[in-house]
Amino acid sequence: MSVPHLDTRVLDGKRVILFGPFATFSTKFLKNGSYFDLLTSTTTHNVWPMTRVGIEQYPLIEYLAGQVMMSDDDRFAALQQYFPNAKKEDWRLMQAGQRVQIIKRDEEKGGVLKLGTEIVASKDGSIAGLLGASPGASTAAPIMLGVLEKVFKDKVATPEWQAKLRQIVPSYGTKLNNNPDRVAEEWAYTAEVLQLTPPPPVNKTGNAPTPAPAAQPAKSNPASDMAL
Repeated sequence: MSVPHLDTRVLDGKRVILFGPFATFSTKFLKNGSYFDLLTSTTTHNVWPMTRVGIEQYPLIEYLAGQVMMSDDDRFAALQQYFPNAKKEDWRLMQAGQRVQIIKRDEEKGGVLKLGTEIVASKDGSIAGLLGASPGASTAAPIMLGVLEKVFKDKVATPEWQAKLRQIVPSYGTKLNNNPDRVAEEWAYTAEVLQLTPPPPVNKTGNAPTPAPAAQPAKSNPASDMAL
């Protein structure tokens, strides 16, 4: 779940500022689905987990209900907390995406709320899918690697696949948490491939690191289109 925040995107070649998302409620599972989706999917097997999550996560339910009841003026007031000089005539409300929240059965708690993205695959690996939040740039790659490991488990274990995966993702299979040298190596490699500002030296002594030279900002054409 995401809370309202300022973000920037390039839409149809224009650079725009977004603020949101604000929570809504629908019994549809898809934007163009049926209003009976929630009702027809409710069974004796999942009604108890949903009830338990509703009880355990009452503060979250209260927050989401408050979001649903917000007016346009309320949303704009929330924007002004981040952007006090915002003018209402510069912003317009847009319908964003929609997703179904994951609730899983749990033997101890009855049901638990899952806020991340989860890979679901059949035992034989013939079909797989993603549930939960839509993967962004920071999670898309590890999620796809997880899909490969679930669906093609035997092939991923072969030397040929291991070599290819490490060719695509040099740090694949390496834990970087306690390896500052490898972190510096991968960080520099990523910056070079993506043409980003070179990273600062990895600090191993506890002293303040020397900042990397600042890159020249790219020129962009200003656009007046903004959206809530």
